[in-house]
Amino acid sequence: MKVLMINGSTRQNGNTNAVLGVIEGILHAEDIDTEVFWVGNEPIRDCTGCGSCKRTLDDSCIFKDDYINELIGKAREADGFVFGSPVYYSHPTGALLSVLNRVYYSASNVLRGKPGCSFIIARRAGTSLALQVLNQYFLYNEMPLVSGSYWAMLHGAKPEEVFQDEEGMQTIRNMSRNLAHVMKSLKIARESGLVKPKNEYGARTSFIR
Repeated sequence: MKVLMINGSTRQNGNTNAVLGVIEGILHAEDIDTEVFWVGNEPIRDCTGCGSCKRTLDDSCIFKDDYINELIGKAREADGFVFGSPVYYSHPTGALLSVLNRVYYSASNVLRGKPGCSFIIARRAGTSLALQVLNQYFLYNEMPLVSGSYWAMLHGAKPEEVFQDEEGMQTIRNMSRNLAHVMKSLKIARESGLVKPKNEYGARTSFIR
């Protein structure tokens, strides 16, 4: 089993990467492989809403000049996910949101049903709103959202400060163990013949009457 971890910070080796390292250590101890994907610090286009992916239905984005389809390929091979980001004006980084918007819109089938979790880091505030934004990506796509023992948010301006947030780190450790447990439980369920429900799709309600 493998977890794809997305580092949503524009700083490759900052707080977010430090916390991902803690999660990696716990998952490795549970015999789960990991891969960290960094969103980078170069401009990345958001979803343009062109609808091309809905016409081709090949689980890919029409734009081939960046790494989104590479990331979709990695997501296809993953069994679970972790999204991490610092707080920018009470929301995750714009780069991470652009990446997730395009991946989820063009390739939701690749992620559906797979468990995941997210965490947020801030110097001071905006964490609750930012965490809710990340969690919605799981909830909108039938992906089991794995929790810890409290809010998955940490505080600190520098990597060494994050580790001083004892309750935040405890929550991250518990969340990591829970993710491993859920992944293993789902694997056992699949091997026993339990299949995912055949749910309904396609209804689109307009609130303008």
